[in-house]
Amino acid sequence: MVEANDEHVLVVEDDRSMLRIVTAALRARGYSVASATTGEAALAIVSESPPSVVLLDLGLPDMDGLEVCRRLRDWSTVPIIVVTADGADERKVVALDEGADDYVTKPFSMSELLARIRVALRHRQAAGLVDRTVLDVGELHVDVGRHEVTVAGRAVDLTPKEFALLTLLARHAGRVLTHRAILQEVWGPDAVRETQHLRVYAGLLRKKLADDPRRPRLVTEPGVGYRLVDPDGTPDDPELISG
Repeated sequence: MVEANDEHVLVVEDDRSMLRIVTAALRARGYSVASATTGEAALAIVSESPPSVVLLDLGLPDMDGLEVCRRLRDWSTVPIIVVTADGADERKVVALDEGADDYVTKPFSMSELLARIRVALRHRQAAGLVDRTVLDVGELHVDVGRHEVTVAGRAVDLTPKEFALLTLLARHAGRVLTHRAILQEVWGPDAVRETQHLRVYAGLLRKKLADDPRRPRLVTEPGVGYRLVDPDGTPDDPELISG
């Protein structure tokens, strides 16, 4: 029996076999689903019947998916998860910098896609709480007002920059933040090319958080950026979707 919910997903994909698979999988998990095979159709649907989240393939026949993302961000705050080809790191980065909330890379598992959708929906629901001063990501607790961090009750001593980096990632827990976005926010616009500098700080932060390399809390998205997650989170199923 399918458990219904109130969330509505727009799937923008011109590969009809891929579209059928993803649509069926989402509906089986209780989502209502609309679909579009072109960028123009997607823009029209969002304007007429705004979805809860958009799953946007970047390879569309009428316009680049990046352009769809840019145009949506001119007037809509709907969460956007882009779908990219394996190895398309530069396009992932551009999409995220243009306003996409997250990405999945083909081929992807249904469990991964569902996790990304849940994160996007949580982020939408928490959009009005971005200035909250207490942030919890699993056993990680960040008290911004007190400038205190604990992991499973253990106090963690961070420098001001390490704390700023962790707070930024915790405010957007589960979402990937690009190198450029992190550097601009934490170090300022003059530092957006200092990716090696960021890698050093990420390494220091991992060490202080006592990250387990097999189940990291601070996840590296190769060629793209970083994502803070709850390492105790579990996937839904191993079904692989390719296209």
